[in-house]
Amino acid sequence: MRLFLIALLAFSIAACNETQSESQEQSATEQVVNVYSHRHYEVDQVIFNRFESETGIRVNVVKAGADELITRLENEGAKSPADLLVTVDAGRLVLAKTKNLLQAVSSPKLEQNIPSYLRDSENYWFGQTVRARMLVYAKDRVKPDDLSTYEALTSEKWKGRILVRSSDNIYNQSLLSSMVAHGGDEAAENWARGIVNNLARKPKGNDRDQVIAIASGLGDVAIVNSYYLGKLIQSDEPGERAAVENIGIFFPNQNDRGTHINISGAGVTAHAPNRENAVKLLEFLSRDDIQELFAEANSEYPVKPGVPVSELLQSWGEFKQDTMNLSLLGIHNSRAVEIFDRVGWK
Repeated sequence: MRLFLIALLAFSIAACNETQSESQEQSATEQVVNVYSHRHYEVDQVIFNRFESETGIRVNVVKAGADELITRLENEGAKSPADLLVTVDAGRLVLAKTKNLLQAVSSPKLEQNIPSYLRDSENYWFGQTVRARMLVYAKDRVKPDDLSTYEALTSEKWKGRILVRSSDNIYNQSLLSSMVAHGGDEAAENWARGIVNNLARKPKGNDRDQVIAIASGLGDVAIVNSYYLGKLIQSDEPGERAAVENIGIFFPNQNDRGTHINISGAGVTAHAPNRENAVKLLEFLSRDDIQELFAEANSEYPVKPGVPVSELLQSWGEFKQDTMNLSLLGIHNSRAVEIFDRVGWK
């Protein structure tokens, strides 16, 4: 009987070891890519599902704010499971690079699909989609000929008529960073002070709220992100759709540097355990059909030149983009924040 029990125990241990071995083997061979993402759009999951179907690589997504994800990467260090960091602003990708949280990627496909000004000069991050920081205006109170540049919004005729969100917002920080890069600190500060002097109300709300405020007569011109305007036009809320019926769209600075743009973008993390899969996903996101899907479903402009845009984006007309390398948005971010504080842009 004793010999039988010993034999049974030995068999059980062997079976357990075999099961563990199979589990470890399965884990080792399972193809995954772990994404830390600041994006929160339904179309992203549609795209990830398509990537999984085509490649067999499972996409695991952790969603949070960009700053929170960057802090998490810092705390996790070399043990981080993250393979790809996705943000909705180039400035945060630049910050992640300076903190040594990303690694360079050599990919002829990415370099071919994404223009140099929409990716890091050392290929630590790559643009995914483009958004324009455009002007919207009340059609019944403003003529398009009245508008020209961001800088012109500081003139006396716009006193008490400008709407914009707070300086805490990264889109405003990046816009001012671009002005620092183009014209220096003094010019950027003069612009920021001029906008503060012409505000219709204290900065508050998001970009949608600025458009709704124009519809309510609280101001006449607002600085907003093109993506948000698309969301309002395609909103399920009748009130939001009604708010944009009498709103005009204007792309500023078409006769000089072009309209300021920003990106959603991504970079492979410094300690990515599934680096090859992360690069595959990055390349997948730059493919023509996926770029077209971003434009159609989320009102974002493709980063890849020549990809068709949605009928809605076509209706806004073509525009000249500021082709300044977006790395400069992150490099000048701290100075932009200091300027906002000095001029009282809350």
